[in-house]
Amino acid sequence: MRQVNGFNALREQRGMTWIEPEHGWVAAPEAILKALSNEGFEECKHELTTSRRDRQPAGGLWQGVDTRTGSVASAIWVTRPAWQHALVFIEVDGESLAGGLGRASRAMAPPRAERDPYQDEGGEG
Repeated sequence: MRQVNGFNALREQRGMTWIEPEHGWVAAPEAILKALSNEGFEECKHELTTSRRDRQPAGGLWQGVDTRTGSVASAIWVTRPAWQHALVFIEVDGESLAGGLGRASRAMAPPRAERDPYQDEGGEG
């Protein structure tokens, strides 16, 4: 998987935090999208969803392509009323960008790609 260096700076500044039980990042979606754009990904899709009650954004998705390399990145986020930031799921070239293993000693380990269990041997697909 392609290395996305902008996420390392965000993690060091506590701009994104891995939440193991959710298998996602708590972050401001705008910060994630800026990091992806700074890495050369050009936006090709950006959608927001709204709540039926208050019409506030309930989440969204973003997809970008690096035209130099053909790499594709996507981010999907869900906002929660009690949280300051959203829960964000990030993929680069079809691999989830995951971080840490829930242990303090690995908290600042570089994000790693998780294998898709549905595409591994013995899974569906």
